[in-house]
Amino acid sequence: MKFGPVPVAKAEGAILAHSLNVEEVRLRKGRKLSAADIASVTDVGLSEVTVAVLAPDDIAEDQAAEALARSLVPDRDAASLKISSPFTGRVNIYAITAGVIQIDAAAIERFNAVSPAITVATLPQMARVSAGALIATVKVIPYAVSKQFVEGMPISAALHLAPFTLRTASLILTRTPGMADKLLTKSRDAVARRIQAFNCTMDDVVTVPHEISALSEAILNATGEAILILTASATSDIQDVGPTALNQSGGEITRFGMPVDPGNLLFLGAYDGRPVVGLPGCARSPALNGADWVLQRIACGIDVTNKDIANMGVGGLLKEIPTRPQPRGGSLDVPAQPKVEVLLLAAGGSRRMRGKDKLLEIADGEPLLRRTARAMAHARLERVHVVMQPENTERDAALLGLDVNRISSPAWQEGMAASIRAGMAGLSQDCDAVIIALADMPDVTYAHLNSLVAEFNVAEAREICRAVTADGTPGLPVLFGRRFFETLANLQGDRGARDVVKDASEFLVDVPTLGQAAVIGLDTPEAWNQWRMDRNRSV
Repeated sequence: MKFGPVPVAKAEGAILAHSLNVEEVRLRKGRKLSAADIASVTDVGLSEVTVAVLAPDDIAEDQAAEALARSLVPDRDAASLKISSPFTGRVNIYAITAGVIQIDAAAIERFNAVSPAITVATLPQMARVSAGALIATVKVIPYAVSKQFVEGMPISAALHLAPFTLRTASLILTRTPGMADKLLTKSRDAVARRIQAFNCTMDDVVTVPHEISALSEAILNATGEAILILTASATSDIQDVGPTALNQSGGEITRFGMPVDPGNLLFLGAYDGRPVVGLPGCARSPALNGADWVLQRIACGIDVTNKDIANMGVGGLLKEIPTRPQPRGGSLDVPAQPKVEVLLLAAGGSRRMRGKDKLLEIADGEPLLRRTARAMAHARLERVHVVMQPENTERDAALLGLDVNRISSPAWQEGMAASIRAGMAGLSQDCDAVIIALADMPDVTYAHLNSLVAEFNVAEAREICRAVTADGTPGLPVLFGRRFFETLANLQGDRGARDVVKDASEFLVDVPTLGQAAVIGLDTPEAWNQWRMDRNRSV
């Protein structure tokens, strides 16, 4: 293929390399130039254009991309994959159904080594996908490639989707004396949600004492196609209660421990031809962990071997899970006087205020933003951070003279999570806890924040302290201990931190506060009018 500028008069039949947008001429790149195109280009005064001219032994990009994609998926039905029509030298490959993608990595590497002009990119090996998900894309880089590259590409069947086939699973929970019922409920619900993602349902759920004999009997009576075990305490050794009970029931252990964190303490085995998975404690959290990697393969009927698990170490360091009893960072010991900072979220767009800025409305003679920030500054806190929109000069002016730190949230329009992420990045390195507060809550005072700080106690697992009204209605602000910092720093969407609270209820303490301050937010003109009337009546 030849590529470069040519006189317009000689460009007919060539492929336009760059889009033209001159006066009335609108020609997209990749277009095969016709006689009419040449006339139009000549009429606007262009003397040359950049084109690609195919050689006799070249194959055009779309034709080449389609042929190459078919070499990777020669039997689309058997592979449970479908191939898109080619466009701009690209062909996408999609999953027909939900499952796990299996990739012949060596074949993909050979494919990409043929020529830099020919590429395929895939999802990671054993990635879980939904129906219709894009799992690979073939791209021919230039406008054409030599026939020898395409016709010489071996048929590899490098891509295959293993659909979910597991229909039922049994869950066995163990309990120790004094174990809260809500922890058992949380465990059951978390595992049920996990397997529902594989189109699998819970066949039976039983709770037995954390004893070898009781657990062994439960394994014998399990009816599901797979058996899942979640013990009250972590499995610490291959001779611990879980593995021993499986052996005693007539089953076998194939693996204890995995190089995936969270998920290290998983054990894997079999009973009566059915897989048995001893779930690690992190399976109580919805966050991704090593058990997910094992379960999704089992759900597709893929054997999980000792070697398979041993090979999971690369990429096996996953996101920290806040409910881990001892996080990776080591001790959570907090001094008697913890260092607590506040994130005052003030980046909202006042969309419900019909043209007004809720934070610049006057409350007791000053903008609400200033009034709220000043109240925070009087609390027993190390520092007050105000998370703001970039370059909002009016809100900036409202904070002049206050001892607060401004943090910019460039992605504030994404929602509250973006402001929390920005704020978490601005915390001091030695901060023990953070209070998340909203700037449009006028009745929250320094006393509310001090009450949250007073209840914070890591040793007693009081690591989320939530303000509630006098009648017990949950609200804001909320204090989070360091255990939750990584999760907060990676929030998405507009739900703020409510899911963090929901998923870590064992660390939650509700802190009663005066009146209704914890739930009063002024984000509409009607709310402002009502608040002002209530204030006037109380004076």
